[in-house]
Amino acid sequence: MHWLAEQWLGARDFVELGGWVVLVIAACMLVMWVLIVERWLYLRFGFRRTASALIAEWHDRADRTSWYAHQIRRGMISRANGQAVRSLAVVKTLVAVCPLLGLFGTVTGMIKVFDVMALLGNDNPRAMAAGVSEATYTTLAGLVAAVSALPLAAQLDRRARAEVEWLEDELSAEA
Repeated sequence: MHWLAEQWLGARDFVELGGWVVLVIAACMLVMWVLIVERWLYLRFGFRRTASALIAEWHDRADRTSWYAHQIRRGMISRANGQAVRSLAVVKTLVAVCPLLGLFGTVTGMIKVFDVMALLGNDNPRAMAAGVSEATYTTLAGLVAAVSALPLAAQLDRRARAEVEWLEDELSAEA
């Protein structure tokens, strides 16, 4: 329990030093990771059940060679693709937004530094430190959020495409 309390205090200090922008980045990161875990679980366990139902429906059809049957097949693949890539666009968007939020925090932190310099002059580095700290911590938070999720987002995208290609092969017009 002591370890958990230390982690909580460290996170609280990080948020205090980085300002409210760090909270926005943390919220984006939380949503991003929830969506990543959900997509991973679906592609790992749920997609094959969906695909099996589509394959069974396809193989139960008497006609698999006509133009109409090919359009039905195309629609089945399109539905499966939509389910496979659902919310991956949101994940990719959040991966791109997190560094921009970090940059926004950098700008707001530097504005605080310039405000302090305008009021007190540049003779008081301790007063300017809060703004510099906010600028640095928000940049770090935005980059860590994006870099931590980028490889998994790419891997999930590849996995979704591979699963849909597998389904396309299974829904062949022959047999």
